[in-house]
Amino acid sequence: MAHRDVIAIGGSMGAIGALKHLLRELPTDCAATVFVVIHVGARGKDLLADIFNQHAEIAVKTAVDGEHVERGWVYVAPADHHLLVLDNRIRLGRGPRENLSRPAVDPLFRSVGLSYGPRAVGVVLTGMLNDGAAGLADLKRCGGVTVVQNPSDAVEPGMPMGALQTSDVDYRAPLADLPSLLLKLTGEEPGPAVSIPPDIRLEVEIALGRPVTPAAIDTIADAVPLSCPACGGVLSEIRSWPPLRFRCQVGHAYTSETLATEKEGAVDEAMRVALRIIEERVTLCEKMADDAWRSGLDAAARANKQRAEEIRAHAETLRGAILAKADMPTDKVDNAE
Repeated sequence: MAHRDVIAIGGSMGAIGALKHLLRELPTDCAATVFVVIHVGARGKDLLADIFNQHAEIAVKTAVDGEHVERGWVYVAPADHHLLVLDNRIRLGRGPRENLSRPAVDPLFRSVGLSYGPRAVGVVLTGMLNDGAAGLADLKRCGGVTVVQNPSDAVEPGMPMGALQTSDVDYRAPLADLPSLLLKLTGEEPGPAVSIPPDIRLEVEIALGRPVTPAAIDTIADAVPLSCPACGGVLSEIRSWPPLRFRCQVGHAYTSETLATEKEGAVDEAMRVALRIIEERVTLCEKMADDAWRSGLDAAARANKQRAEEIRAHAETLRGAILAKADMPTDKVDNAE
């Protein structure tokens, strides 16, 4: 009988340390293939495989597009590419970023669920925000088994918590127990095959970088009055829920949590730009007033002076709002280290 033989793992802040521990405990004769996505950004130097090889008994390599998948290997996503698996081959997608990331965790989980169904195990490790939550839920919709690192055990609990809040996760365990749990799961027979939801296939196509049309987006989402932070296009709300998610017409994807964080940064920037413009208007009005005084145009001078004072009052109000906002708690920037 077949066994579960594919493990997909995703994480971000703190995940490198977590993976070092996890891979150290997997034996060289591990019967599974392992795929790993960690948020490394667009300009990473693809050093993760070398780092993990120093701590792992099982062989680790950076994924290469078109490579045939072999059992007993760990494949790590390279920088600026989504790691996908289709027809038992590695596919590196240059599709739009998801939750501001490429590679992102969600596309890996979806493609592994699509390709391997009940043979797949999805694992969410430590990390901020909730990338991976939707993909893990999709992997389970394909018949796979889902595992989450215990949030209280994680360096950053956001990703594990997001996954737990999104779907009925099968297993939750501290990092120390994950290796033995994964070995147990890969020694079991898979469940029955299930029909793959068409929305999962479409989102995998988007991650690959294949052309996406507004009509295709309309089959899985409904337009809402929100704009995409990346391209300014209209966002559509994905119908499969939870988590609350959005995609734009070119495919950029966000959970509501990630979108709110990104919009917060846009508000900060807009307020500071507005303050700069207002202060420049104050300076201009003052100079116009001085010029009017020198020209003997007293009425114009007084009008410009009054306008400068009014605008300065607006600037002080906005400055106070910026300072008050700066004192509010803010989310930290995500980092795989």
